[in-house]
Amino acid sequence: CSFVRSPKGFPKLKNDTFLRAARGEETEHTPVWCMRQAGRYLPEFRETRAAQDFFATCRSPKLCCELTLQPLRRFPLDAAIIFSDILVVPQALGMDVVMVPGKGPTFTEPLKEVEDLLKLRQKVDVTAELGYVFQAITLTRHSLEGRVPLIGFSGAPWTLMSYMIEGGGSTTMAKAKSWLYRHPEASHQLLRLLADVITDYLVGQVAAGAQALQLFESHAGHLGPEQFQDFALPYIRDIAQAVKSKLKEEALPLVPMIIFAKDAHYALRDLARAGYEVIGLDWTIRPQEARAQTGKDVTLQGNLDPCALYAPKEKIGELVKKMLEGFGTQRYIANLGHGLYPDMSPEHVGAFVEAVHTHSRHINKH
Repeated sequence: CSFVRSPKGFPKLKNDTFLRAARGEETEHTPVWCMRQAGRYLPEFRETRAAQDFFATCRSPKLCCELTLQPLRRFPLDAAIIFSDILVVPQALGMDVVMVPGKGPTFTEPLKEVEDLLKLRQKVDVTAELGYVFQAITLTRHSLEGRVPLIGFSGAPWTLMSYMIEGGGSTTMAKAKSWLYRHPEASHQLLRLLADVITDYLVGQVAAGAQALQLFESHAGHLGPEQFQDFALPYIRDIAQAVKSKLKEEALPLVPMIIFAKDAHYALRDLARAGYEVIGLDWTIRPQEARAQTGKDVTLQGNLDPCALYAPKEKIGELVKKMLEGFGTQRYIANLGHGLYPDMSPEHVGAFVEAVHTHSRHINKH
């Protein structure tokens, strides 16, 4: 399947509530989607994925499409997010990543010394290396039949760098952070390389049919304000600016962009001015406080504690109502403060989605 720069003839969008909220336009109800909504909490997801290697699944456009659509068959979500993984970018740079059961993603040869940067591809042809993601997006966009918009995404440079050096998950990120202190120049070299690839990757996703983009700075919380200012924020800003100017150059749609920097409260003011239409929030900040720090010109997304979904359904409804009152129903996209966990009940996810729609409509009427 050859990758065309702008596949036309996509079905007409029927529910654009998510996109309107992202752009700051008025909505009848607050749109809602969930991070990791295509995931192991769904029995049908476990069935589809059962015999497959994780990254082999990521490389199959057909399977990615099926997994992306599964939650939409169950819940009236207002957006779909393409099934993929942030670590496909380090793979595109030539690194080997495997999914180890019970342990998670593992790099067979993490970056140890500055010299190891020479092993990375310095010029990445994203269509050659990541064309399977573009194909998955195009296929899914058609298969959605215009039901809801499709979100594309990437990990942000610092988060990807931390995985590439740690070789997997870590509670301290000590190896990756030691690079920032010991090898600041090499760190910037790596972050710049990542930012350039991510920019091309995100533009390619829009060309393939993505209608919004989310950048995941999942490991922001491991940095203090100074390190975030030096090693994360400049690249987050650059990516927004570069993606937008390339979309214009290539006459592609200017899609809304979301930045989700987990645990980076100290940076909310800066993130609000970083060129993103939407700021995703984790559950550790009060809605009113986030609103005060980010101002009126960005849309907020979040931020129910995922563990709230273990509560009884009535309780979920109360928590959602309180959250909506805190954020207000406009310039707001409801979500969790992080992803769904594998042992969560689909019924409770349904209760969350329904509560957002019901309570936001009620608040809007009154």
